[in-house]
Amino acid sequence: MIDAALRRLVDPALDAAGGFLSRRGVSANAVTLAGFAVGLLALPALALQAYGLALACILLNRLADGLDGAIARRRGATDFGGYLDIVLDFIFYAAVALGFALADPAANALAACFLIFSFMGTGSSFLAYAVMAAKRGSASTERGPKSLYYLGGLTEGAETIALFVAICLWPGWFPQLALLFGALCWITTVTRILAARRDFTP
Repeated sequence: MIDAALRRLVDPALDAAGGFLSRRGVSANAVTLAGFAVGLLALPALALQAYGLALACILLNRLADGLDGAIARRRGATDFGGYLDIVLDFIFYAAVALGFALADPAANALAACFLIFSFMGTGSSFLAYAVMAAKRGSASTERGPKSLYYLGGLTEGAETIALFVAICLWPGWFPQLALLFGALCWITTVTRILAARRDFTP
């Protein structure tokens, strides 16, 4: 919901850092993979209830997610790079939920399952819209140049980061926050389906 506005604030710093890395030969895909590897370390950290370490891994992953795009804009975006970025993002999101389920199965497992279930809705509605938009030659520029069409919604990247920060700072509130965010994800999914019906119906 606030990704477009937030990008205007953070893009200058990310672009400067991306330019620095690009000039030193660092590829966008390398940053994507490194960020994913660091992000996956949040899974065992969460399982061990090392929430501070998990939060650090999550934030580094999200930083890498911004840097890889900045590098790609300097060196030239590729279809595979865009594909890799989005696939690993959704795997990472599910890994965070799984980590909380492992941390306290009795308290968290059901809410974690619902959150992953909800991510399936937002992820599939996002990607399916992008496929149909590409088929029709549509492009989105509100969030800067992208490898695929970015359809917005109530729960986007910034809101997901806010959730992850909150559940790491207050892990005892994971069930409530996960259920609330999952419900918001389903609002996003429904609005995207309605947008697809509007845009893709002859």
